Amino acid sequence: MKIDKVINNNVVSAFDECGNEIILMGKGIGFQKHTNDVVCKEKIDKYLSMTDSNTEMLKKLMNEIPFELLQTSNAIVAYAAKELKQDLNEGIYISLADHLNFAIERSRRGIEFKNALLWEIKKFYHLEYEIGLKAIEMIEQKFHVKFPEDEAGTIALHFVNAEMNYDLEETVKTPVIIKEIINIVQYTYGCELETTSLNYERFVTHLKFFIQRIVNAQVYPIDDDSMIQMTKKNYPQANQCASKIALYVEKKLNYQVTDEEIMYLTVHIHRITRN
Repeated sequence: MKIDKVINNNVVSAFDECGNEIILMGKGIGFQKHTNDVVCKEKIDKYLSMTDSNTEMLKKLMNEIPFELLQTSNAIVAYAAKELKQDLNEGIYISLADHLNFAIERSRRGIEFKNALLWEIKKFYHLEYEIGLKAIEMIEQKFHVKFPEDEAGTIALHFVNAEMNYDLEETVKTPVIIKEIINIVQYTYGCELETTSLNYERFVTHLKFFIQRIVNAQVYPIDDDSMIQMTKKNYPQANQCASKIALYVEKKLNYQVTDEEIMYLTVHIHRITRN
């Protein structure tokens, strides 16, 4: 593999065997190197695929972000993938490093940041929030910058985004929508839900992917209408509550919730409201 462009001493661009442009990172991988020099494979720590739409942006960011921060960011992503037990959207490597670079600069200037969604993030994305706390601990150890827990919340949203593959604007909306749906359930039943129960955790997880399906315009496939009718008959109050949620979603997101989605919401609502 040959170098196409030296971005800095630690980052170069090249083309893989299929002719796709990639970014290669590694300490000293670009030191005293030039176009068409052979890449030293032993120095490759990480490589990123590129598309026509993000090529120049990636090169610009790679040149602006200190290599030590890129390494730390990559370590955070690796830790997160292990904790979340899933592959993450490759864009997290760049978006997180770029965010951390800006956050460190902001902190060193004494600019405070308050995360208005911190409560919702801690409640609905607890594991991602814990990863955010680990991330700010790693940043403090490496760069001697102490972030508030608000920053852990923002980092958590980057991982939610990487898990669900939609943009950060939609990710930010998700905890607010989940909170409103939980409120609808509690108001309908006149009770506080047990937030530490397994059924509650399953319900919140279902809502996360419910919202993801809305964003991606996906629907549940189901062939037997009798399941829908049986759910309506067996769980009438839960079905009524699910219908209220469907109306809320229609107004909030301009999305017509299907009978199949209402059925699954009904089942989850029945489970979390049983005494």
